[in-house]
Amino acid sequence: MIYKNKPYIMLLFVVWAVVNFNGCFYSFTGASVAPYLKTVFITPIDDKSGSGELNLKESFKSAITKRFIDDNTLQIAERSNADALVECTIVSFTDAASVISPAGGSNPSVSGKRITIGVKVLFRDLVKKKTISEKNYSNFEDYSTSGSVQTNRSQAVENTINKLADDILIGTVSNW
Repeated sequence: MIYKNKPYIMLLFVVWAVVNFNGCFYSFTGASVAPYLKTVFITPIDDKSGSGELNLKESFKSAITKRFIDDNTLQIAERSNADALVECTIVSFTDAASVISPAGGSNPSVSGKRITIGVKVLFRDLVKKKTISEKNYSNFEDYSTSGSVQTNRSQAVENTINKLADDILIGTVSNW
């Protein structure tokens, strides 16, 4: 007799779990930004990596700006009106083999590569005129050397930039 009611008991348990645990999720939005900091200026990106990667600075600035706009913890402002400043310097850019496979003979072949980008980020409080944090971030993305290598590489660069932009936003608004 209890087996006929099993679906109802399971449904009741799921509803109970949702009702009792719906407030247990954690969000980082606005976790550690001082209440008087409302606006941020993102400086032009400096590239000291020596990579010569086309549009790297522009793509990086665009990704970071988009993250701050989407997050809405700090509003983007001009430097003269900003309460805080984010300054990023690309310090490294590498494109190196990540997967080496044995070829038919004794010569190994590269079947995967990895884009790695390192960035130094300063987050400054312009109201109190002090540095809030100074951190180094690094992230990577692997890509295949088969098929359209240039497309795969471009996508890997874009994905790495997006990962770094996410890391920088979280590190800035949560002060990790």
